[in-house]
Amino acid sequence: MNDHPHRTTATTTTTTATTTATATTAQHPQEAGELPDHVTQDAVVVVPGIMGSTLRDTTTGKDLWGIGGISWLLKAWTTPSGLKSLAMTEDELAGKTGRIEATGLLKHSAWTPYLAGSEPYADLVETVRSSVAHPAAILEFAYDWRLPVATNGRLLADAARRHLTDWRLHPAHTLARRHRTDQREGRLVFVAHSMGGLVTRAALDPAHDGDLHTDTRGVITLGTPFQGSVKAAVILATGRGAPVPLPHRKLRALCATMPGLHDLLPQYRSLRAGDDVRHLTPGDVTAIGGNAELARDAARFHHRQKDIGLPGHRSVVGVNQPTWQNLTITGGELQAHYDGARQNSDGTFIRDRNDRIRYFRVHGDGTVYKESAILTDAVTHLPLQHGDVAKAPTALDAITEILRDDIHPGPPQGEAGCGLNAPDLVEAGRPWKIHLSDVDSLPGLTCHLTDLADPGRPVAQLTLTWEDGAAVATASAPSPGLYRIEVRTPDGFDITQLVLATEPDQPLAEAEA
Repeated sequence: MNDHPHRTTATTTTTTATTTATATTAQHPQEAGELPDHVTQDAVVVVPGIMGSTLRDTTTGKDLWGIGGISWLLKAWTTPSGLKSLAMTEDELAGKTGRIEATGLLKHSAWTPYLAGSEPYADLVETVRSSVAHPAAILEFAYDWRLPVATNGRLLADAARRHLTDWRLHPAHTLARRHRTDQREGRLVFVAHSMGGLVTRAALDPAHDGDLHTDTRGVITLGTPFQGSVKAAVILATGRGAPVPLPHRKLRALCATMPGLHDLLPQYRSLRAGDDVRHLTPGDVTAIGGNAELARDAARFHHRQKDIGLPGHRSVVGVNQPTWQNLTITGGELQAHYDGARQNSDGTFIRDRNDRIRYFRVHGDGTVYKESAILTDAVTHLPLQHGDVAKAPTALDAITEILRDDIHPGPPQGEAGCGLNAPDLVEAGRPWKIHLSDVDSLPGLTCHLTDLADPGRPVAQLTLTWEDGAAVATASAPSPGLYRIEVRTPDGFDITQLVLATEPDQPLAEAEA
C-alpha cells in the first residue's frame, strides 16, 4: 500500500473529530471548571460498519456514498450507472489506494440490498458525547470499507495512537481525572459496529503498535461478525440462479472484487455437503461468483486474528431475528438456511438418534447470527436488527453503562422483544407482508410504517393478525422512497428495519450493471 493515502485518510478523520469538538465546546460544563461525576477521562473511538462511512472520489471531488436524500438512493440502486465508481480498480486491488477517501461517518439513513439498511451514527456519537469530558475526546474514524480489514486496521492503529496522545494533553483530560478512581490517565475505548469490530481487532495487532493493547481500557462491539456471515456469501451469489432485482445484482457486481466483503465471509463450518458441514473453500467462493484469491486472503487474515485479544471486551448482540446460519451450493447456485449445525466440546457435530446432523435455529440480528458475534461471556443480548444495534435506545443505554464505569456489571440479560422479517425491496403501491416471530399475543404490540422523507408522520399504523401461528401485518408504500418499519413490543422494545420502495416493475426492468 502506498503511504500517502493512508495519511490523508487518517488526517481527514482526525479533522472531522476536531471540527465536531469546536462546534460543541460551549455545551460542556468544563467551561465552568467542573465536570459531572459520571464522565470518563478516557478517549473514545467510534468505528462504523460496512457502508457506514461516506466516500468521495479524490480525483473529481464527487461524493460517491452516503449522500443525503432519498432520490439519490433510488437513482444509485435502480439505474445501471449508479455506484459504478465504487467498483474496485486494478490499481486498488494491487494496493495503490487514494482514489477514494472516507470523509465521515454516515449521517443519513441509507439502504443496501440484503443488508436492508444502514442507520446514521449521529445518535451513537451523541450518546458517547454525553459520557466524555470534552468533545475532543471523541474520534469518529471513517474508513474506505471496500478495502481489506487489515488495511483499515493499520490506519485505525495510527489514528487511535495520535488521538490518545492529543487527548492526554487536553486540559479537560486533567480535569476529568480528578474524580475518577485512582485518578488514572485516560486510555482508549473503542465503540465499533459490525465490520468496525473486525477493524478494531486488526488495529490491536501488536505488530502495528505494541503498546496500543495496554493503552486500551475497553472494546464495545455491536453486532460484529467475528466468525463471518452467510449473508456475505449470499451477496456474492446474487444474480446466479433465479432472477433477482437490479439493486441486488448491482451489489453483487460491486462486491465481487471487494476485499472488505470477502473478509465478512463465514469462517466457521457453514457449508452443508452431504452428511457433513465444512468450511467454505476458495473454490466454493469462485463457484458462486466471488474471488478465490480474496477468499484465501480473508481466511489467512482471520487465522492470524485468533490470537489477538480485545481488552475489556463487551459484546452487544442482536437476537430473535431470523438469520441465515448455513448454506448449500449446487451447480453454482446458493441456498441459505435459517438453521445451522452445532458442535460438541470435542468438535463433533450434535446428531440425532439416527446419527444424522441436527440443525438448530439460533437466530441473531438478521445479518449476523448470535454465536458469530460473541467472543467472550460478557454479552448483552437485545432483540434488534443489525442496522439498529448501534442506534436503538436499548443499545445506547448499554453503551452508556460501559463507558461510564470502569467495571461494568452489565445490563439485564435475556431475549425479550420479537423477531422482525420483512422484504428489503418493495414496489410502491403493491402490498407486502411483515412477519413477527416469538409473539404470544397481539394486545400491546404495534407496527408502523414511516416515510423517511417525512419522518414525523407515520404512513400507517398497520393491523396485525395471526397467520399460520405468526403475527403478520400487510403494508404498502404509497410512493417510491425509503421507509422504516417500526415495531414496539409490550415489554417496551423497539425493533426497526429500512425498506426501499421503487417504481412498479423498475427493479427488474433494467439491464444488469
